Amino acid sequence: MSTKIPYDPKTAKLLAFQAEVPKFKDGSDTPRAYLERCLETIGKREPAVKAFVVMNVEGARKAADESTARYKAGRPLSPVDGLPVGIKDVFFTKDMPMEAGSPILKGERSAWDAPSVYWLRRGGAVVVGKTVTTEFAFATPGPTRNPWDTDRTPGGSSSGSGAVIGAAMLPVATGTQVRASVLRPAAYNGAYALKPSHGAITTAGGFPSPVSINHLGILAGTLGDMWTTAHYLSNTAGGDPGFPSLGGGAMLPRAVKPKRMVRLESAGWAETTPESKAAFEDFLRMIAGRGVEIVGRKDDPEIEAFEKEIATILEVSMAILTWDGRYPLTMFVERHPELCGPAVIERMAAADRMTPADYARALERQARLRAQLEALSAKCDALISLNATGPAPIGMPVGNPAYGDMSSILWAPALNLPLLAVDKMPLGIQLFGRWYRDYDLTAVGHWLVHVAMRGEG
Repeated sequence: MSTKIPYDPKTAKLLAFQAEVPKFKDGSDTPRAYLERCLETIGKREPAVKAFVVMNVEGARKAADESTARYKAGRPLSPVDGLPVGIKDVFFTKDMPMEAGSPILKGERSAWDAPSVYWLRRGGAVVVGKTVTTEFAFATPGPTRNPWDTDRTPGGSSSGSGAVIGAAMLPVATGTQVRASVLRPAAYNGAYALKPSHGAITTAGGFPSPVSINHLGILAGTLGDMWTTAHYLSNTAGGDPGFPSLGGGAMLPRAVKPKRMVRLESAGWAETTPESKAAFEDFLRMIAGRGVEIVGRKDDPEIEAFEKEIATILEVSMAILTWDGRYPLTMFVERHPELCGPAVIERMAAADRMTPADYARALERQARLRAQLEALSAKCDALISLNATGPAPIGMPVGNPAYGDMSSILWAPALNLPLLAVDKMPLGIQLFGRWYRDYDLTAVGHWLVHVAMRGEG
């Protein structure tokens, strides 16, 4: 039997963690009690949503009790002390297997945590379980369903991470993105998300997705939990080798009203439903009515030139991710083709047809696109687009990733703001901007949330 819950961004009740921390400090609430409320919701919703691969409830309760004792003693370890979190099942955890959505890795275990998991635990976070991913974070979907309508997909590849947020089972979950695997599940499930600047949070310690465009992102029930968790991880676990940590403060930046924003259609616009286009245009009119200048391809030749370039960005994305992802997938297909889905086999066949020269041309075009974005970003406070071609489709396909390629290939920080509803389902706004200006971008996102949710600003 399917579950259908009409979505309204103004009334959706997702979990918040930072708002509870003062209660932990004054003793009116505890991390253990907060965890138990999460587990109660999981018990009710997980049978239909199917967001978890595996859970460690006993370990989570032990960690929550330890956190409770620290707050009672006035010595919390970090801003994430006591935070219940789900880990996308592409990262190693010392207490649970890492299967990456593939039967080839069934039962794969490590005695060690991935860096992101290790530093979450070190800061007192409560690791509840591993969330479902598609096969190798891009191919065959898992069993997870959309919590707002279980006849629909949650998106992918961070399927379970999006669903645990949308179902209010957890306040925070990690995800990864090569194309749209953080932003699209966030858009479909009504979650806030940061796909950070490339390299800002380490992606080490698990299944090796294409490293040159892979990102570890954060999905959350609030913008504040999203930012604080991302900032904490970036400044403790660190970034990928050779990349700095995120700047700005540890807590959500104050709302900053943008003066000028560039609206982009990108490759996704032609495939976007009329209802979704209308909702986006209404949103832009609303913020323009607040005194924000909105400019697009008809207003500026530089924007038009960029639109034409990114209309075919899929060619760049597919070339880079295919070449980067040859290992270990080629080995898996060679040894166990019967255990690999058709998308995996097809991608490795494409990799066999590529040459180093093909890859070099894709990297050269990526560099040119990044330079174009940097020049365009200098002329505005943020760029804005839709984050999906429509609400989550019915059935298991993970949905169209067309809007996700831009920020991934261009290494730009991107937010999903769950501020729209179409067909009584979530639809996200994508906000993105200059590399390593994640804090500034989040401040603009904070203003948009104030305006959309409360009419402030």
